[in-house]
Amino acid sequence: MFDRIARLVHRQLGVPAAAVVMVTDDGDVKTLPGAVGFPDDAQRSRRLELPRPLTTIVARTRTPLVVPDAEDDPRVSGRHTIGDLVLAAYAGYPIEDARGHVVGALWAVSSVPRTWTETDLATLADLSAAASGELRLRAERERARLAEQVAFRAHRRSRFLLGLSERFARVTTLDEVEDAIAHVIGTGTGARWVSLALVDADRRHLSFFTVGHHHPGEPALRSTRLDAPRPDTHVVRSRAPLRFRDHAEMVATYPEMGPVGSVSEGARSFLPVMSNGTVVGVIACVWDQAREHDADTAALESTISRYVALALERVALLEARRRVATTLQESMLTAPPTVAHLDIATTYSPAARTDQVGGDWYDAVVRDDGTAIVMIGDVAGHDVHAAAQMGQLRSMLRALAWSHDESPAGLLTRLDKANARLGPRAMATAVVARLDRDPAPCPQDVPEGGGTAANPPERAFTLTWSVAGHPPPMVLRRDGRVERLSETPDLLLGVVPTTPRQDRTVRLLPGDTLVLYTDGLVERRGVPSDQRLSDLEQVLRSAHGEATSAVPRALVRGLVGDTQRDDVAVLALRVRVPAPSGPPTSAGPAKAERRVADDDLSDLGPARRWVDDVLESCDVSDEQRRTAMLLTSEVLTNALEHGEGPITATVEVDGRRLRVGVRDGSTAEPELQSPQPQDLSGRGVLFLDRLASRWGVLRHDGSDAVGRHSGVVEGKTVWFEIDRGARPLTGTVSRVRPPTPATGAVPLVERVLRGNRG
Repeated sequence: MFDRIARLVHRQLGVPAAAVVMVTDDGDVKTLPGAVGFPDDAQRSRRLELPRPLTTIVARTRTPLVVPDAEDDPRVSGRHTIGDLVLAAYAGYPIEDARGHVVGALWAVSSVPRTWTETDLATLADLSAAASGELRLRAERERARLAEQVAFRAHRRSRFLLGLSERFARVTTLDEVEDAIAHVIGTGTGARWVSLALVDADRRHLSFFTVGHHHPGEPALRSTRLDAPRPDTHVVRSRAPLRFRDHAEMVATYPEMGPVGSVSEGARSFLPVMSNGTVVGVIACVWDQAREHDADTAALESTISRYVALALERVALLEARRRVATTLQESMLTAPPTVAHLDIATTYSPAARTDQVGGDWYDAVVRDDGTAIVMIGDVAGHDVHAAAQMGQLRSMLRALAWSHDESPAGLLTRLDKANARLGPRAMATAVVARLDRDPAPCPQDVPEGGGTAANPPERAFTLTWSVAGHPPPMVLRRDGRVERLSETPDLLLGVVPTTPRQDRTVRLLPGDTLVLYTDGLVERRGVPSDQRLSDLEQVLRSAHGEATSAVPRALVRGLVGDTQRDDVAVLALRVRVPAPSGPPTSAGPAKAERRVADDDLSDLGPARRWVDDVLESCDVSDEQRRTAMLLTSEVLTNALEHGEGPITATVEVDGRRLRVGVRDGSTAEPELQSPQPQDLSGRGVLFLDRLASRWGVLRHDGSDAVGRHSGVVEGKTVWFEIDRGARPLTGTVSRVRPPTPATGAVPLVERVLRGNRG
């Protein structure tokens, strides 16, 4: 544009040269944004050098400078030359910027003296005004561009802060805080590595907990003392951030950090995380390249530090709520009681990303007459409120089951009325099941097709149950079949307290397993309930032969896995298999014998469980049964891995001692070894020698073949005995439920913040 104005002056005034000349603030440098007719050097460099700056005179006086003949004008020092161009006469008009300051001049140059007419000067004045207008327009465009940049940066910052807020608002664990820090700082500042460290509650150490975004070159360091000469510990002590242009600048101040930086030599920053006026953590950021820490980056880092502090406080609050809520849940979900002739196991798995409590419960009550009542229920919701309602319903039902000798339907009716009249007026589903043992052995049902029962009479249980809107119970039969007790359920609790309820009955034989569960085990979005119940049957069928204690967890793993969205409670109850001869009497000991499949180790668990059932039916104590199970497992495993089939386990119990023997077709005897701590085997005989009252090996040459070993020519029986009065495990070992991480100790973030506040 300025070149065009110079050309217009050249044409309109007929002068050999014209130029737009601008001066710098100090007035020393003259630039030619527009020129015509000047020497090539000046045209290319866009610079003008004169012994006496004429444009400076125009800028100072703010008036035009018109010189008809430079030789006769005392304001100038004669004629000037620029290359071949002689400045004999010239006229210059001021050019103003948007602020009204004269920043240059528009010149018309003649090589010979010239009288400038009014028309010449008017034209020059108009064109200088046009140049001033162009300058103002450019200034306005530049201001608009800068304003747009500021607005864009502000918009980007606002969007970033909004994303920052949303990102940290979702965090509920320390791992999520670390991930959010790495993502946010990496996005907002371009940092390559980010790590988080927390001050211990005793304020003596700084512990590093970030793994995936660890400081580059950092050695295997999990914590450091707060008095160590390091930038992160200095931040804790000074409560102020530290920033370094590069690794060398950091090492110059903290030589101990020299080895830290083998991966990146870029900039570093260490930011304090403040909570209630105390530094509780430090965020370390590392960049790939050296950089200056400008004010915008510092403000952004300060904002991130505040968000991290709020996130840590939220995590601490949630951890405290989880700990309190889970303690409440565990206090209500007590371990099942010991019930004669029954083996009961339970599990509870809370919904993910909640207070880890809910409305699911299970319970078992043993009445004075030996009747066992098991129950399971589900109050809507999985939070502290649902847990409180669940606690009230469970306590009422537990008291009713203990104090009222009624059927399950009668107990549910009483519970429904109490729920409506006394509170909490909750809506819930439930199953109550009562187990009554036969007073004497009863004949089994006649098999299909007629004939007589294949097995002798045995004492079973009559299962009576009632369902209040709950998923149907399942029965895993001892032969591996799964039976769904899918009668039409009655109305759930909390709707119509006077609704009639029905009892159903079924027989549970020794070896059968009853499974009660809540809907979280089988419900899944988009999958029909009948399909999920079929899946449960399949998983339960695959658990045949497992120990009762393993069945509830196996069902949760097989059906829920990592996709859990609801609380899950499972109760498994198995009818133990007693000794066929009955308990020991004055007439003789109790005896039992069982064939063990020898093709692999698949029958090891069921065989151990059978031995435990026989010992329990003979009133052997828990401690001695645990010892016997350990020794039985070793002897059975040795026979299955090193012996030959057929294999038979025998149990004999009297008032003085218990005896377990395992016979196989190999004559190789076990040897007492001295395994090293790192050895994975070789301890079986050592256990026998240390824990059994006595043990030995009985060789067989075929003449004494008995029972299911009839026809075997040779073999051996490895046996052990435990005196009924012995305590091989050095005293009674109480069965304590292992604490969960939430209740076994105060969680990390809660402990840190609580300690720093104290």
